[in-house]
Amino acid sequence: MHDLPQQLANGLILGALYGLVAIGYTMVYGIVQLINFAHGEIFMVGGFGALTAYLALPGGTTLWLAIPLMLIAGILVSTLVAVGAERFAYRPLRSAPRLAPLITAIGLSIVLQQLVFSFYPDAKKARVFPKIPGDPFELASVTIQRSDIFLIIAAPICMLILGWFVARTRSGRAMQATSQDPDTAKLMGIDTDRVIVMAFAIGAAFAAVAAVAYGLRTGQVDFRMGFILGLKAFTAAVLGGIGNIYGAMLGGLALGLAEGLATAYVQHIPGMHLFGGGAWKDVWAFVLLIVVLLVRPQGLLGERVADRA
Repeated sequence: MHDLPQQLANGLILGALYGLVAIGYTMVYGIVQLINFAHGEIFMVGGFGALTAYLALPGGTTLWLAIPLMLIAGILVSTLVAVGAERFAYRPLRSAPRLAPLITAIGLSIVLQQLVFSFYPDAKKARVFPKIPGDPFELASVTIQRSDIFLIIAAPICMLILGWFVARTRSGRAMQATSQDPDTAKLMGIDTDRVIVMAFAIGAAFAAVAAVAYGLRTGQVDFRMGFILGLKAFTAAVLGGIGNIYGAMLGGLALGLAEGLATAYVQHIPGMHLFGGGAWKDVWAFVLLIVVLLVRPQGLLGERVADRA
């Protein structure tokens, strides 16, 4: 049990990463009822955009100066790809049966993976991403790596900004109105196409922030990194209540904690030694999802999406 504070910290940091990506899923679903399965690849291209900016900087540039430039580049690349996907892949299918945009999203995910694999230099193997140098921080019995500090700071700031934007700005209120009833919102003069583009752009920007955090934590980016993490983020969105931005972050934190605690402790339960360790962390994450949905099908914070059936 003396490792419990460390495992809780690890789980919360991992969960914040999931939550940042999950917000993109939940914002798009909340407005257009679309599960954007290409969002994991939006996360991936943001990581490669940030890496490209870092490699383009003059030698000797400090990492603290490089990180803001990497963030800007990653957000720009992710946002351009997401907005382009909305305009040319999803918008023409907006009135089509729901299966059509879902299949399109899966196809777009594969296309983005293969484009990066085929055309980014040396993308066939993991590319080295810069890590923040220095010794980890020791807080009582908890060790926090320097590379995690970026995520610890970025996640709450992003959530505070998004909460303020949705609740206090004209565009945020337009997003709420479009989510509740897009037809009535359009009759009231709201440009719903602009609102939908905004949702894709905000989700992509958060995914890019998460991609930079992922690169700093792991020291690498890979063209396949968006698949599993995107699937986990979608799980977090469903767990928290898809359509609810706060639920997305809560679901991410719950998922991260479940992975961290299950990895560390399940193997010590009598008769469960075969089901612990890192190899089973994905399994326990989905076990948590199944249990929560059996008890509360709408997710932890419920679903804030109008019924458009």
